[in-house]
Amino acid sequence: MSVATAGKVNIIAPVYDCHCFSRPSTECLRPSRTQGKNMQRSSEYVDLQVNGYLGVDFNSDQLTAEDLHTACAAIRESGVAGILATIITDHMEVMVARLSRLRQLHEADPLVRETVWGIHIEGPFINREKGYVGAHPPDAVRPANLDDAKKLVEAAGGLARLVTLAPEGDQGMQVTRFLADAGVRVSAGHCNPSLEQLRAAIDAGLTLFTHLGNGCPAQVDRHDNIIQRVLSLADQLIVCWIADGIHVPFMALANYLKCVDFDRSLVVSDAISAAGLGPGRYSLGEHEVIVDENLSTCMDGDTSHLAGSATSLPQMAAKLRDQLGLTEQQVQTLCCGTPRRVLGL
Repeated sequence: MSVATAGKVNIIAPVYDCHCFSRPSTECLRPSRTQGKNMQRSSEYVDLQVNGYLGVDFNSDQLTAEDLHTACAAIRESGVAGILATIITDHMEVMVARLSRLRQLHEADPLVRETVWGIHIEGPFINREKGYVGAHPPDAVRPANLDDAKKLVEAAGGLARLVTLAPEGDQGMQVTRFLADAGVRVSAGHCNPSLEQLRAAIDAGLTLFTHLGNGCPAQVDRHDNIIQRVLSLADQLIVCWIADGIHVPFMALANYLKCVDFDRSLVVSDAISAAGLGPGRYSLGEHEVIVDENLSTCMDGDTSHLAGSATSLPQMAAKLRDQLGLTEQQVQTLCCGTPRRVLGL
């Protein structure tokens, strides 16, 4: 629960059993023997959505072993114990190739194995409508279907830990059920399901919502909108936030944390290759992302929506302390405890 005090959010963060969210079996979510040492680094952060870091774009078709190693070394040096490397929407053959490449690099490098605890597949089964699609290429978006879902999971070679999709595009929730039964966490995001569709997805195994407050139009119906629907079901979902103060203003994040129990909230960076660097021009897949002096991002000069974050998870943790007055225990729960429970650790 959360309590507002003197304009700041003070949150009581009880300890919950690590299986309290689980429908999928956690067996396939456990780290490898090499990764197991990370379980001892329980006070370090865990980031479930990282597209790149320190100039390295995980969605690049030219991703090299050296670049991935460098990014992972910098991520660990920053205080992050483990991440889910995130592959975003593109045409199926492109996504399959990128997932396969990431898997191969993961197998070949002990440091990468220690840092990359799995893969977050964000798309292509999202909502293509303007606003909901965000920075994802609309022409590559497709309805959820079992054939493509199986191809993506197979390409990841057992590293698929989380898939973000739009429930309204999942006929009969077949893909949600398939993924959940396979031990892959399913998150709604970049979507606009009805309340009934959201409930059906939860019944089929949906357990999270990806970066609430983003991946939706700037202007929505004042009452019946995706944010209100998710908040109405917040006791059944784990809600992810991007806490850079840009994606969600801290005033709004404080309000959200009063509505969503603390044990069901977590923070992701949604970091792109600019994270760890600063203003400049960077890549996200085949697109150019411009980062301004405030670390706000836009793609190809289009300022109508953000294109990931240039802020790292440790930087967000500092902002949570400074802007919201959260305690160290509260920050640890958002940036470490809940993400670890999502992964079954």
